[in-house]
Amino acid sequence: MEESMKEVACNEEVGTSCRKSHHPERVKKDLTTRLNRIEGQIRGIKGMIEKDVYCDDVITQLSATQSALNSVAKILLEGHLKGCVVERLSEGDNEVLDELVVTIQKLMKK
Repeated sequence: MEESMKEVACNEEVGTSCRKSHHPERVKKDLTTRLNRIEGQIRGIKGMIEKDVYCDDVITQLSATQSALNSVAKILLEGHLKGCVVERLSEGDNEVLDELVVTIQKLMKK
């Protein structure tokens, strides 16, 4: 299958490109630990809502969870810049800069 056809097939199959990240195992472990903690925070917030906990307390927990998600995004963005972006630029693929701008815009619209 032609390379561009593979990319289209992957996009249709899972909604993302076929490119893969190359995070070291320690980074994957750190991200997974952080995401597991965030998952627990979300379950805790859900429980707070079910128990009619005071709104300000729920908002405080939401803020802490958002901060934790932002930390995950920062780690991923740093790895993306130092790894994927540098690699693609060295290969002469300047399209990665347009992708990076879109990614940063997505992060900043919060």
